[in-house]
Amino acid sequence: KILMATNSERKSAIINIAKKLSENFELIIEANKVDLNLAKENNLSNSLMDRLEINEQRLRDLIASVEEIANQPEVVGEILETTTRDDGLKISKQRVPIGVIGMIFESRPNVVIDCSCLAIKSGNCIILKGGKEAQNSNNILVETVREAIKEFIPINSVQLISSRDDVSELLKQNKYIDVIIPRGGENLINFVYKNSLIPVIAHFKGVCHIFIDECFEIQKAIDICVNAKTQRPGVCNAVETVLLHESISQENIEKLLTALANKNCELRICENTKSKIAKVKPATQEDWDTEYLDNILSLKTVKNIDEAISHIQKHGSHHTEAILSNNKENIQTFMNQVDASSIMINASTRFNDGGEYGLGAELGISTTKLHAYGPMGAKEMTTTRFIVEGQGHIRS
Repeated sequence: KILMATNSERKSAIINIAKKLSENFELIIEANKVDLNLAKENNLSNSLMDRLEINEQRLRDLIASVEEIANQPEVVGEILETTTRDDGLKISKQRVPIGVIGMIFESRPNVVIDCSCLAIKSGNCIILKGGKEAQNSNNILVETVREAIKEFIPINSVQLISSRDDVSELLKQNKYIDVIIPRGGENLINFVYKNSLIPVIAHFKGVCHIFIDECFEIQKAIDICVNAKTQRPGVCNAVETVLLHESISQENIEKLLTALANKNCELRICENTKSKIAKVKPATQEDWDTEYLDNILSLKTVKNIDEAISHIQKHGSHHTEAILSNNKENIQTFMNQVDASSIMINASTRFNDGGEYGLGAELGISTTKLHAYGPMGAKEMTTTRFIVEGQGHIRS
């Protein structure tokens, strides 16, 4: 059993995954090309194609992240705190694995490697179910992982199910699976919530906002917004709506919109936002609730920070929210009143990522608060228990 494996054995298993990924480098790229070609035939959007692709650089980055996870401090068995009572009874809190994790995800085959390695690092077993659009990529990656770990930990510590019918059955296995983690679109999340007998940690959509406060330097705001939207439009931490303080000059608004349009960004603006940019369209009520996963951005002019916060509270998804401001009081108000897994202050929403936070990789970004909130690394895949040490103590 993986619970009986030592930290050294788990580390060796992860190191060997990196080694096997390198050995199977060309096979993985070729399998991914098959998926990409099928995706083109099925007219998948450019953003979904981007999420699906494993090119050579991404695979090298994936291998590097595996090595980083292997070399991170151990989490299993870590003693977080200890107290000793007056009678000498010693009470400690220890980090332990959750157990068996069911992971249902869409599009991104790198999830297979990230989640397998994090599960092994944290002493968990994991059952993976990916989307059919990445079937060939997922298969070769899981085969690579299982081949790599078999001499160190049980091979069935990592499993893949492929049939859609298997998902409904998986969600009923509360006797054997400790938590289900869906990572994908709204339909997937709602299906899992509706049908699961197992506790769910949702990694929901990212309707992320940036509020640009009055008097914030326009060039910094432009750089941040362009990065947050156009670097990778098809990911969950890309910004979807920019909120503009009404005191921002028309000249500066035009600079912002021009910079975005020059990156081929389709702009949708509210009736109070004016622009001469050709690519501008009027925003609808539906836009405020939409995770585009594409190079599309909605913009809305607000009277003040209170209206910006009210908009986020109504339309946000508890993923990532950003404020660009030099006003310390406004920043504090934003932090106090906006509920999101990450609050960005004068920084791009794209930083809400396990790798950027030093986790090596992430299981995903939890938008629920039980059991985790934000990027989930190895520590977030553990729970705690109490260890009580006595010398023949009895309770009076």
